[in-house]
Amino acid sequence: MQISFEWISTLSNLFIILNIVLAFFILFFERKTASSAWAWILILFFIPILGFILYLLFGKPLRRDRLKRPAAYENDDFEAMVDQQLKEIKSGESAISSPVAKEMKDIVQMNMVRTEAPLSTATDIIIYNDGANKFEALFNDIRQAQNHIHLQYFIMKDDDIGKRLLALLTEKAQQGVKVLFLYDDLGSRSLPKDFFEDLNRAGGRATAFLPAILSSINPRLNHRNHRKLVVVDGKVGYIGGFNVGDEYIGRKKEFGYWRDTHLRVEGEIVHSLQNRFFIDWNQAAAKYPMKYAENYFPKLDNKEGVPMQIVASGPLETHEDIKNGFLKMIHHARESIYLQTPYFIPDKSIMDALKTASLGGVDVQIMIPHMADHMFVHSATLSFVRELLPDGVKVYSYKNGFLHAKTLIVDEKAYTVGSANMDIRSFALNFELNAFVYGVEASRNMADTFFQDKKLSVELTEETFKNQTWLEKGKQDIAKLVSPIL
Repeated sequence: MQISFEWISTLSNLFIILNIVLAFFILFFERKTASSAWAWILILFFIPILGFILYLLFGKPLRRDRLKRPAAYENDDFEAMVDQQLKEIKSGESAISSPVAKEMKDIVQMNMVRTEAPLSTATDIIIYNDGANKFEALFNDIRQAQNHIHLQYFIMKDDDIGKRLLALLTEKAQQGVKVLFLYDDLGSRSLPKDFFEDLNRAGGRATAFLPAILSSINPRLNHRNHRKLVVVDGKVGYIGGFNVGDEYIGRKKEFGYWRDTHLRVEGEIVHSLQNRFFIDWNQAAAKYPMKYAENYFPKLDNKEGVPMQIVASGPLETHEDIKNGFLKMIHHARESIYLQTPYFIPDKSIMDALKTASLGGVDVQIMIPHMADHMFVHSATLSFVRELLPDGVKVYSYKNGFLHAKTLIVDEKAYTVGSANMDIRSFALNFELNAFVYGVEASRNMADTFFQDKKLSVELTEETFKNQTWLEKGKQDIAKLVSPIL
């Protein structure tokens, strides 16, 4: 008994020492925000053993050497396009013809410099808010594919819609179409090991991003590829919030109707989606590298259309590029800001920007889901929107199922939509991808969907929160305290 007690005491002292060393390391060596660092230190000292394990799983930053070295990939035309546009913008010889893009030249330039995102055009943009309609369109485009199909999803499910997609991709691979599927290993963890066997046998290829070690242990839980994109024949592209699973077409009772936002685009902008897929694929699939070929970037006769940029961000970058894009758009607003997000856990810069915009007379409206898919995260979301109400921000709770849309619309002139939520995880931890769209008609079309959703929502007011129980308020306050690591 004495030996057992001494062993427990020694182990306990060891964890205390490790906690102190780890706390010191977090404060002085790791690149974290002050709020994130102190949140982890609180966890380490209040729940020392469990906190240490949680930090190893969720808190460690991702190093570049954790990713496989990207295979050689160069697209001279793409790089030349970015360089030429930057040169013209900086010299005052504006290559930007769109009035809205000119007005937001600083956003365009920032995205070019930071993420090498050229200003391209979409000859056609279709907004999909319903999963069934989105997948019907996607399946039709896949059926018509002649050369290649490239897909990238955070979540792929072994259910009806997932099996239908896989069967169709396998059929196209058998026809000689090159099919590549990049999926996140953690997001798609429910897939059986042999799920892609038929596709691979048919000549296609599926690869996991940051796969688990020994098939079950994944020490990189906190840095996932959250992007969703599809490119068909280099001519049609998809980007947005829908993953692949039956819940995304409203077939799961716990969620009911799934309200999301996705874009189908045609035109030169598809080349930007293709470029991003090549980069991500080569990081994940070193054995099967992709190299530039003209058939992946077909020449287009018509380059007129709606100006757009495809902006990527991730934990390996020194700047939070998509968040900075959000900030720039908010600062540009003079009349209105319409925001939809399933998770609203912003940092101080976003909170201050929304508050000052509202106080300055801008109509700021935020829509969040009434239903929670993560209770703790939803509590934190409520705590943050509650803080905005005294400054005149209007908040709406969407009640017609689950709201998963991630859109920000400014002055009905420009908007962004993609995989990034308005939270710290999307800002700094996940690999994300958003489209930034500059155009009045396109933005009004997106704003119309926001107004339609308002009819299915209830407004949250200061009185709403005053009437909550002390337990509800307590949950929100605790969730907000640890929000920097959610």
